[in-house]
Amino acid sequence: MGLGGACQPLPKSVPPPAPIAATQAVAEPEPVATPLVNASELWQNLERLSFERFQPGDRQLARDYIAETLTRYGWQVRRQSFERGGVNLIATRPQARPHHPRLLVVAHYDSFPGSPGSDDNATGVAATLEVARLCGDRATAHNLEIVLFDQEEQGLLGSIAYTAQPQNLANIIGVINLEMLGYACDQPGCQTYPQGLPVAPPSRVGDFLAVVGDQEHPELLLAFANLPATPPIVTVPVPFKGVLTPDVLRSDHAPFWAQNIGAVMVTDTANLRNPHYHQASDTVATIQRAFFIQSVRQVAQAVNRLLDAPRSE
Repeated sequence: MGLGGACQPLPKSVPPPAPIAATQAVAEPEPVATPLVNASELWQNLERLSFERFQPGDRQLARDYIAETLTRYGWQVRRQSFERGGVNLIATRPQARPHHPRLLVVAHYDSFPGSPGSDDNATGVAATLEVARLCGDRATAHNLEIVLFDQEEQGLLGSIAYTAQPQNLANIIGVINLEMLGYACDQPGCQTYPQGLPVAPPSRVGDFLAVVGDQEHPELLLAFANLPATPPIVTVPVPFKGVLTPDVLRSDHAPFWAQNIGAVMVTDTANLRNPHYHQASDTVATIQRAFFIQSVRQVAQAVNRLLDAPRSE
């Protein structure tokens, strides 16, 4: 049975995280209440988006479904067209305050050719829609903006087009990029790791989420610290904007790093765990339902923290 509910504010007894500032040390935040994720609706959105989304007509079908869903949740949606037929979707809340600091939650909605892309990246889009549903109707310290990028699989074209427009970069306090959230594995050795990451392997199995962020913006990584629910979260602070670890530059957070904007990628680690990555077998049947739902709860809690955090000037 799905659980309804709105994006919950931080409990009065729990202090919000330290002010957001790229250069300051940030104290570890306290746990927050678990948002009431609607598991049935989340899964329905995943199923509706699990089809190949590479050709223009298929991407249009996905776009229409996403825009209709966001509108039903009370959001205002506009389209950003760019070269080669790409179209980003940008959604704002009606109560958004102009020129106010804003947090972006983003995901790419296209898929690799020949793949239905259930994990890559229908899970990220469905999670983004659930964040929009949870957080669409309450007052927060900062604006929330939802962006769904096109043509990530063709070289991050949508996020590059978005970050190329200076007006899109104003007043951003951080970006949460949701990139594959639904695959877990429990056989020893099923989880692998790229060379050069500044963390010790947390497990021989794929039972965690990784949150990869630029080292210059620790407050974004710390928003995912000390969360009370499962799955475990491993935070990965990346130095030098990923120059030494190019494997972490393969998704839509990377163009924000290039603009010196703090961003994190939340992921089940993609091909380092999921054997169906970019394959025709990346279907809903391979998604671990409990892991996916719990992952979305973790993301929603971190979004809560960042939306309610004070910001130092």
